[in-house]
Amino acid sequence: MGESRLRVAVMGGGSWATGIAKIVMDNEPEMIWYMRRQEQIDEFMRTSRNPSYLSSVKFDIDRIHFTSKINQAVKNADVLIFATPSPFLKQHLKKLRLRLDSKIVVSAIKGIVPDENMVVSEYFHQVYSIPFEQIAVLSGPCHAEEVALERTSYLTIACADRERARQLSPIFTNRYVQTYTSDDTYGIEYASVMKNIYAIAVGICHGLKYGDNFQAVLVSNAIQEMNRFCNAAHPFHRNLQESVYLGDLLVTAYSKFSRNRTFGNMIGKGYSVKTAQVEMEMIAEGYYGTKCIHELNEKYQVNMPILDAVYSILYQRRQPSCVMRELTKKLM
Repeated sequence: MGESRLRVAVMGGGSWATGIAKIVMDNEPEMIWYMRRQEQIDEFMRTSRNPSYLSSVKFDIDRIHFTSKINQAVKNADVLIFATPSPFLKQHLKKLRLRLDSKIVVSAIKGIVPDENMVVSEYFHQVYSIPFEQIAVLSGPCHAEEVALERTSYLTIACADRERARQLSPIFTNRYVQTYTSDDTYGIEYASVMKNIYAIAVGICHGLKYGDNFQAVLVSNAIQEMNRFCNAAHPFHRNLQESVYLGDLLVTAYSKFSRNRTFGNMIGKGYSVKTAQVEMEMIAEGYYGTKCIHELNEKYQVNMPILDAVYSILYQRRQPSCVMRELTKKLM
């Protein structure tokens, strides 16, 4: 790889990692791609496609340096784009033997680190001593499935160092993806976690056959709830009507590609949490995010009736129909 360019590695082999890799490959001459399973890499190299996710996308594998060894990927890259489900992040990092504090870390993980209840940027900062100026967050209303179809999409890259965000922006900008910059890393990460929770709520209501009228009220209350929590957890001059907040909430709440909405819909139709998780075969980040944000809110004591409703259904095993009936009386 040329020394004048930042060497980029995508860390993860799922659908969003594959979508990001497609975007990156439009801009970079070469790319490192870390996947945990060697058999996935072997099949990828044989077919030029990810065998498990977005298999319609064909890659120029001559420009990709695949590896199943995380230390090799970290050693050879300047920019590490993490796109693994948040519950598995620590598992991936367990094998890491190299320091990360000289790297630029981009989190494309729309989740929170379980147990620690930390957003991903804070986790990398505290556990791996990476300066906040070298940690960026990639978010926005951008489903991997639509990236595969090259449909017009928007991303926002946030970093405490706004100039760093601008430096990274061209990696994610092409003819079908527009990229904006921000310095609200915490707000964007919290919003990314909570929109998954609210999409589960919308899915539950859909499964219970609530109509569009109620779901519109639910989503409008959700953005207010999100605003209250973000202001309590990390006060900042932000506008939640921007696409990285509101747009991401809307697409996750309403899109057929939303796994969190799908998960909620199954719960509303009577599936148990475990059965829904097994049948989906994909991670619904909002399930884990619900518990994390609920526990964090024990400190902040923000009024969050939608969060509380989803938590009581998923973790206290309350009947969805009863919980949502109660919720209808708390919304405006």
